[in-house]
Amino acid sequence: MNFSIRFLVIVLIFIPMIALAQPQLLVKGLTFTEGPAMDVDGNLFFSDVPEKKIYRYSSDGELTVFMENTGGANGLAFDAQGRLVMCVSKNRKVVRLEPDGKTTVLADSFQGRKLNSPNDLWIDPDGGIYFTDPRYGNRDSMEQKGMFVYYLAAGKEQLTRVIGDLERPNGIVGTPDNKMLYVVDEGERKTWRYTIEINGKLANKSLFCDGGIDGLALTADGRLAVTLEHEVALYHPSGKKLSSWPFQSHPTNVCFYNDNLYVTTQAGQVFKIKLKPGL
Repeated sequence: MNFSIRFLVIVLIFIPMIALAQPQLLVKGLTFTEGPAMDVDGNLFFSDVPEKKIYRYSSDGELTVFMENTGGANGLAFDAQGRLVMCVSKNRKVVRLEPDGKTTVLADSFQGRKLNSPNDLWIDPDGGIYFTDPRYGNRDSMEQKGMFVYYLAAGKEQLTRVIGDLERPNGIVGTPDNKMLYVVDEGERKTWRYTIEINGKLANKSLFCDGGIDGLALTADGRLAVTLEHEVALYHPSGKKLSSWPFQSHPTNVCFYNDNLYVTTQAGQVFKIKLKPGL
């Protein structure tokens, strides 16, 4: 291969990498950040799990403590009414924060046994909630016979177990049209895709990509952000890897807002990545 052809090949390989925006550090000095979620006004909320706090990073860059003594809140999401729904891992519940500041327990058990440690959630367009229920650390108090994914239909109290064959489900997100659900199996380091059927049931399990250890997020056009060991990767709906960003610390979760990708990490940080057109 002559020099000019070799140079052209190198340029074609590295142009996409050069075009990538670098992660911008927004927050540091916390303990273990998780569960980023945006409200309708562009304010970012995220949890610091071991410190049992939820922070608010305002659209103008001000960081404040939004909630204390959360019981170990992890994954967060806002419902259509603007209420914050939380997976409270330490207290083994899924709860909703009401406008008056009180919390409503949405789920804390299945078939009379306590949940493991609700981790992450996605609220579908009908108001139903999918959430993962793994367990990390000591398992002595586990009452469930495994680690599962559940669905709580809007306005209902009874859970439905919709996935029962994953080793340790973690990140979860669905498409805006309510047709597809993506779930990370952190135990097997795989990301799976399911078809959403009537009443929240799932079908047609298929492997979306190898890799995936924590949170997921979807862009409006269907690109999927997947957290890996020291990396966040962006995938085409076909499963093709489009781009990736390395991180020194393990990324824990992600969310999109406008053209920005927000990333939380095990080192207590929050980053923002500006996505460029065509990625």
